[in-house]
Amino acid sequence: MTGHEAQAVIFGLDPLWLSSGILIITYAILLSEMVHRTVIALTGAGMVIISGLLDQDRAIAGIDFNTIALLTGMMMIVAVIRTTGFFEYIAIWSAKKVKADPRGVLIVLSIVTAVFSAFLDNLTTVLLVVPIALLLAEKLEVSPYPFLMSQILASNIGGTATLIGDPPNILIGSATGLTFTDFLFHMGPVVAVVLVVSLYAFHLIWGKSLVATDEHKARIMGFREQDSITDKKLLVQSLTVLVLVILGFIIGEHYHIRPGTTAMTGAAVLLLVVGLNDTMEAQSERLHEVFSEVEWGALFFFMGLFVVVGGVEHAGLLNILGAKLMAATNNEPMATTFATLWLAAIVSAAVDNIPFVATMIPMVESMEVAIGGKEALEPVWWALALGACFGGNGSLIGAAANVMVAGLGERAGYPITFGKFLLLGLPMMLGSMVIATGYMYLKHFW
Repeated sequence: MTGHEAQAVIFGLDPLWLSSGILIITYAILLSEMVHRTVIALTGAGMVIISGLLDQDRAIAGIDFNTIALLTGMMMIVAVIRTTGFFEYIAIWSAKKVKADPRGVLIVLSIVTAVFSAFLDNLTTVLLVVPIALLLAEKLEVSPYPFLMSQILASNIGGTATLIGDPPNILIGSATGLTFTDFLFHMGPVVAVVLVVSLYAFHLIWGKSLVATDEHKARIMGFREQDSITDKKLLVQSLTVLVLVILGFIIGEHYHIRPGTTAMTGAAVLLLVVGLNDTMEAQSERLHEVFSEVEWGALFFFMGLFVVVGGVEHAGLLNILGAKLMAATNNEPMATTFATLWLAAIVSAAVDNIPFVATMIPMVESMEVAIGGKEALEPVWWALALGACFGGNGSLIGAAANVMVAGLGERAGYPITFGKFLLLGLPMMLGSMVIATGYMYLKHFW
């Protein structure tokens, strides 16, 4: 921060201490869950601007609108697909393929959640699949807790695989230019291994307790998945656009078209196509319905967080922390990579991984010269992504998807306590991190 800018800070306070104080207070209230996270993030952003740490133009420039556009576009596309009944069809079809055996249903729904989490996003996926999982558990008259717990774990594991699967990946990809293909190539293999190991663990933990009578199984087998599809034409249109958007993520890399542009364009094209023969009133009604499905609170949370982090970045705190991490690891790429991997996992288990990654990104960027350039820094980015995504399984507040599933479970009468989740989530997270550590060593340092 220049001398002129420093004088603009309220009451002549030290910018470093003031920005750090705002960040710490914001994070503390986020962790306490006393105030809605969107409200506290926007309040913190307001304090950054009003205090003079950043002016409004600089604060707005610090918001990563590629991330905002990518999330918004995908939410809009999924909102249209949801109305077709496609996700209910997949869930019922999958359950019938395993003859409605509760153990098979648990495994197949976990796979469905992991796959959808990779190509939609994990938060959206759990919103779609968890209510169906609860319904199936109710019809089979088995405990819904294994289904709720496995949905959380599978969503975070599957979301790790791609650029759009988990918000931390979106943040990292947007900041670094790492592409959809890069994420799939680097993260996909380790995600596949962790998912297989996790599915086996699910079977060992819950397999014997998930037993249903033939009568209960017959209830599920009696479902007609075809009845779930409410609009076949809309289904074809929306899935076609979704496939084109995913292809656009891959092809656009070569033409410098950012994922946010691809997602928003895809959403606009989908709304255009499905509304071609509708009246203006019908088009307006559909648009309002789609916009009502967008998680505006989450988007404004991101925007507020970008500003708060921009305050400490501009004050120089993240450069200082980056230098200390580099000093602790002696500027050695492998040591820095594994320190980042485990730091990200541990912290992401304690706090929401989204604000943590938003804070870490400029800090990691500050290491580039000391560590030996962009190529030497790349494993650190993958370590940050793996640690943050897998670390989200370490506790109930580790990722947004965890909180969402807990909320859905509580509304259905099946609350998940912090301690109950910790007993399963933490060992599962540590196991996945051991696998991730071995994978990173073999891929980057063998």
